[in-house]
Amino acid sequence: MTTAVCPGSFDPITLGHLDIVRRARALFDDVVVGVARNASKSALLSVDERVALARAAVADAGLDGVRVEVVPGLLVDFCREIGAGAVVKGLRGGADFDAELPMALMNRHLAGVETVFVAGDAALLHVASSLVKDIARYGGPVDDLVPPGVGDAVRAALARVQGSSR
Repeated sequence: MTTAVCPGSFDPITLGHLDIVRRARALFDDVVVGVARNASKSALLSVDERVALARAAVADAGLDGVRVEVVPGLLVDFCREIGAGAVVKGLRGGADFDAELPMALMNRHLAGVETVFVAGDAALLHVASSLVKDIARYGGPVDDLVPPGVGDAVRAALARVQGSSR
């Protein structure tokens, strides 16, 4: 059985993420959506919220053979722990490739884990978690960019943040 990890912060999970997970599942027997804690990013949603939203999205999409787990530290250590030989990353354009290539090379250097790059669906190339949060922050519509329930969770998290900053 071949196992691959689709890692990310998923803050929040988007339809673009689900597209990549769906296509990874077509390539690998077992796919793990690895919800990472990224020290260089300040997350809006807690790890538990991101995991719950990703699990609901995977279930709603009917993606059998896909599970969601937390990546507690280095991605390569997580890959070793679960027996994954590959990482699957979606690319929206050249900037994504420029950011992802050094990480892919380091993962291979550290643990022999290969990275498979999947071109994002052209209809979703404009969708990014950071843009979803920015649009929602100003009251714009995001529900057509994210799986069911995610827009509500983002709006609730933004209300908590805004309420605590008063």
